Amino acid sequence: MTVLVGYVPSALGEADLHAAIEQARFRNEPVLVLNTSRGDAYADPRLAQEADLDRVVRELVAAGVPHDVRQLMRGRDAVEEIEEIVEAEDVSLVVIGIRHRTPVGKLIMGSNAQEILLRVPCPVLAVKAD
Repeated sequence: MTVLVGYVPSALGEADLHAAIEQARFRNEPVLVLNTSRGDAYADPRLAQEADLDRVVRELVAAGVPHDVRQLMRGRDAVEEIEEIVEAEDVSLVVIGIRHRTPVGKLIMGSNAQEILLRVPCPVLAVKAD
């Protein structure tokens, strides 16, 4: 079993990572850190840079948690990537970040968090940044 965490380089991503580390310790499972981008924008703030991923690995090593870090840019959205990994691997928990959005914002832009909650068959832990 594995704890899968969707990571973005932000305060929300850090909160996700810390929650995933806590859950992995509690469950005695490894962490799979996933950072994704469609690759369709010149600059994607969700795409972690090498320094971001190095820091993530240092935190996981310091916490003593077995881990794998993947960065995918295959033209698919994060929901599709997470759903595929959950189906293909033995994922016990998905950790995702949520941020406050207005009802109109959710209607117009949709909600990746909601899609993940509805589509994956395992438990999902939704985390807010401090």
